Amino acid sequence: MSLTLNLKPIQAEEIYSHLLKNSKLEIGGDCMDAVKKCRRFLESEMEKGKVIYGINTGFGYLCDIKIDREKLGQLQENLIRSHACGSGDYVPDEVSRTILLLKIKNLSLGHSGVRAELIQRLCEIYNSGAAPLIYEQGSLGASGDLAPLAHLSLILLGEGKIRWKGEELEGGDFLKRSGIRPLALESKEGLALINGTQFSTGFGLQAMVKSNLYYRLANLCAALSFEAFNCQTGPLDPDIHKIRPHAGQIHSAADVLNWLSGSSLDKREKHSVQDPYSFRCVPQVHGAVFDLIQKVRDTIHTEINSVSDNPLVFPDSGKVLSGGNFHAEPIAFAMDHLALGLCELASISERRVYQLINGHRGLPVCLTPDAGIQSGFMILQYSAAASVSLNKQLATPASVDSIISSMGQEDHVSMAANAATKTYRILNNTFTVLAMEFMTAIQAITISGNDQISPTMKKIVEDYREWVPQLETDRNLSEDVLVTKKFLNQLLLQWSEEPK
Repeated sequence: MSLTLNLKPIQAEEIYSHLLKNSKLEIGGDCMDAVKKCRRFLESEMEKGKVIYGINTGFGYLCDIKIDREKLGQLQENLIRSHACGSGDYVPDEVSRTILLLKIKNLSLGHSGVRAELIQRLCEIYNSGAAPLIYEQGSLGASGDLAPLAHLSLILLGEGKIRWKGEELEGGDFLKRSGIRPLALESKEGLALINGTQFSTGFGLQAMVKSNLYYRLANLCAALSFEAFNCQTGPLDPDIHKIRPHAGQIHSAADVLNWLSGSSLDKREKHSVQDPYSFRCVPQVHGAVFDLIQKVRDTIHTEINSVSDNPLVFPDSGKVLSGGNFHAEPIAFAMDHLALGLCELASISERRVYQLINGHRGLPVCLTPDAGIQSGFMILQYSAAASVSLNKQLATPASVDSIISSMGQEDHVSMAANAATKTYRILNNTFTVLAMEFMTAIQAITISGNDQISPTMKKIVEDYREWVPQLETDRNLSEDVLVTKKFLNQLLLQWSEEPK
């Protein structure tokens, strides 16, 4: 499998799929032609002696200091080294490789003024399967994701650190062992490497695509909980949603009904005329999250197909322009909003767990046959509640904050990187809560002895029971949660590979 980047837009889901498959990356001829044309024009402008920000000047507050021509390469390499000052944990490997791919895509659109050799060298690093070790903290989300992208770029110089074939290596050692030559940077190239939104957008792409999968998982979990709690299916009736036709609401109701197709649920004697909101309002809550994800997707799609460094080179119109495409406000807003949606998926899921363990509707308290001497699923609900509470604390919007930097030159920043990294934490917490609901609903279904659930879900339950047996006596449930997440990841992988 290979992925060819060219001048036409690419979908986030296509990138995600190729990342999962470790596809090789190629650069299309149209991109290479545009890159070379852009570089030739930039070099001709420099030959004329023009002063251009970041190419023959200092950076940020130092923008008025002109740099001698023979020091331009040193200027770019110093930029990379000086800006590599991140902190905190390393980003996950799948995010690191997403960032690298998006950086290549950004540079290959032919407005950054870099050499084709630089893009080819980045492709070699990507195609080796390596993941540059990038710190989570250090970007303000404007002037580009400077510190994180500097750590990525150090590898080109034979510096920094990288994970390759299961080992953590120094950049120079990696280049020697992989057969990739280090690259001496030339004018504009260091700035083009670190000036962009690829760190924030890389997290955003992963979070958006996974959120779409988790939305679908939430609908499955809700359907299992409907079965376990012997719910009314009236709230899923299409007639209700036709007269409040939010697209997500309609989609969610139909999806849950589809999971329930072939079930005996409607034929069972009911304990109540109405169900709690965490069941009855699934289409309204899950559906609102679906709509939000689609809006975030639009923002991510635009960003991954954009040029976001500075200055920008326009050979056709003979311009080199300084602007603000590096300012990641759109990504900051998108991530803050996605965080809210993920919080709600987890919150309503935890409420269904709470309802299922309370001893209602013929189910034993804590879903254990000997409550009192055994605690069953009691503390599973505590753990889910703790994750939901942490999500709420993390959901404070990052985009409303700004800190002046670079001696006032960069006086308003987006904090998109903080928005993206905290949203990724919320994403992982939400997956954990959904896994807990999945466990709880299946435990309740197994206890009730009801095998008249839908055939599709019955197969899922049977497959799951080969991984995690019914809880009959107390045991370490954290191990069950881990195994459940592995089981669900296989299911999500299948869904991600389905034709769109």
